[in-house]
Amino acid sequence: MPFKQSLEFASVTELAHAIREREISSYEVTAHVLSRIDKLNPRINAVVTLQAESALERARQADEALARGECWGLLHGVPCTVKDTFEMAGVRTTAGAEELRDYLPAEDSTVVHRLRSAGAVILAKTNTPRLGADWQTYNSIFGVTNNPYDLKRTPGGSSGGCAAAVCAGFSYLSVGSDMGGSIRIPASFCGIYGHKPSLGLIPSKGHIPPLPGKPPSDSGMGVRGPLARNPEDLKLAMLALGGPDADESVAWSWSMPSARCARTSEYRVGFVFDDRACPVSAEARVALDAAVAALIRAGAKVEEGWPSSLIPEHQYNVYRFLSLRRKASRLPGSRGALKLSKLADEMASEASEGGWDNLKKQLFSSKGAVAAARCLWREYFQTHDAFLLPNTFVPAFPHDHVEPREERWLQTSEGPQPYLNLPFWVSFATLAGLPATSAPVGFTPSGLPVGIQIIGPYLEDATPIDLAGRLADLIGGFRLPEI
Repeated sequence: MPFKQSLEFASVTELAHAIREREISSYEVTAHVLSRIDKLNPRINAVVTLQAESALERARQADEALARGECWGLLHGVPCTVKDTFEMAGVRTTAGAEELRDYLPAEDSTVVHRLRSAGAVILAKTNTPRLGADWQTYNSIFGVTNNPYDLKRTPGGSSGGCAAAVCAGFSYLSVGSDMGGSIRIPASFCGIYGHKPSLGLIPSKGHIPPLPGKPPSDSGMGVRGPLARNPEDLKLAMLALGGPDADESVAWSWSMPSARCARTSEYRVGFVFDDRACPVSAEARVALDAAVAALIRAGAKVEEGWPSSLIPEHQYNVYRFLSLRRKASRLPGSRGALKLSKLADEMASEASEGGWDNLKKQLFSSKGAVAAARCLWREYFQTHDAFLLPNTFVPAFPHDHVEPREERWLQTSEGPQPYLNLPFWVSFATLAGLPATSAPVGFTPSGLPVGIQIIGPYLEDATPIDLAGRLADLIGGFRLPEI
């Protein structure tokens, strides 16, 4: 039996191969992971709606299918989880919201349907903050999810349950969603890999929010994407999940272009690890700088600095405006307009008088600002293959549920920073709809994971995933936490 000593930490790719070759059964793997969940999940609280019986039955059917010579797909027999924002037919789907405590969807979301079609065994739902709207993971239904590396700290959010489950060995692959870093920040905090796909590659049908029966309120920036312990598993998941939904497949299809470079030495990489608008903690900088040094030693062409025409504060403020516009659209009556007005006032006070005039034009013609950002990055990626950023300015921090969130502050060696600064570093890929892979690159002196964000050219998702794999070869990847 392969993987017997660390079965729950095998990669999806090698496990799927072993199941197909009948070196190990899906039933055995599924039972093993369920046993681990039963033993350790009470301490971590990543898994919130367990489907043990149906998962074991699905695994048994997967093994019987292989015995008949049938393979269901790329993920045949592999145990997976999904964020509790994806509808699953007949299975409680709450998105962490009290009003959905007993909600049983009639149909699968597109993500769940595609996981099933690829042969996956869906074990459970994973925890999320209310409606996926926080960088920590807790709600009034299921409580708080803890970081496997330090139970007193958050795994991040809003896909924190996904990241903690993968990190703890409760799942080989999980699928979350990301607009404010909800895949990338939890992946970074939990020392695993997470991929924010290019905008539009994985359909959003059946994802909450919006609330069931409500029209979409997406800002045009949100995506769905995978989290795993191995970068090659992200690519496998993208192949299983990507492509148009049924109503669009009459017009277009999708295939993933190969990574741009065949060797590390061919990569042309830019990076920025600090900015006055959001200083990065010194303990995280050590690991980030070491990753760049490793790329340079491997022969990659590396240069520091933002793209020449990018003004970070302007792009971030456009992102903030669009993000809040999405949130405000869910508020009743005039509350949404009032919140938008408050943000505009905040931005005006932050900008110089001359800068505000230009910024105001961008804010009130947001489509133009987004198009300009995409054009800027498209030009940049004509001469570069990837761009490296932090995922956020601080590693995993202690649980902090103070309300309102504006009153939360995060302590760093450089002094306290506002909690609401957390999405600064992830906003650039989000605004332009670019693919971005979070990869573990080391640990702080106190043993907390540090992740790097690898941004790639639009629709070329294999490129940042490939560079994540090359970094793993150079400096190591996922490391098992002591739980």
